[in-house]
Amino acid sequence: MAKDKKKNNAEEEVIEQETAEAAEPSKEEELQKQLDEKNDQLLRMAAEYDNFRKRSQREKEALYADCKASVINALLPVADNFDRIFANPDGTPEDYKKGVEMTFKQFSDVFKSLGIESFGEVGEEFDPNIHNAVMHTEDDSVGENTITTVIVKGYKLGDKIIRPAMVAVAN
Repeated sequence: MAKDKKKNNAEEEVIEQETAEAAEPSKEEELQKQLDEKNDQLLRMAAEYDNFRKRSQREKEALYADCKASVINALLPVADNFDRIFANPDGTPEDYKKGVEMTFKQFSDVFKSLGIESFGEVGEEFDPNIHNAVMHTEDDSVGENTITTVIVKGYKLGDKIIRPAMVAVAN
């Protein structure tokens, strides 16, 4: 009986030890759990970045559309005035001229309100960064590299050249 009791105690100790080992995760299981957590964090971060990239692209496209709509909205009164000019069949040439001049002034005011400046005037010094010389002229009455004729005005928005001025320059 004492042998059976010792045997039972030994078996109980083995069972308790196995239960304790089963209750405590092994090193491998712990490392696997940490790896799974880090992998999950990485996947979440990649998904967040992808969502951020897509949202940024949508915002950029919406901003571009809003900017275009804003410029068009500023130009609509000018277009309306052209419609009024052409809708008047009984106007005299002087009336048409006056209407076009007023509409051109309004157009210039819209450019000014948008921060767009024109450049390229006769008498200015030629600058290859903002002017495009399409002709050279021989004119001793003006200095060398002086603009003698403006073929097409240039336009800029702040420091950004929208279109260079096409000019004729004296040699």
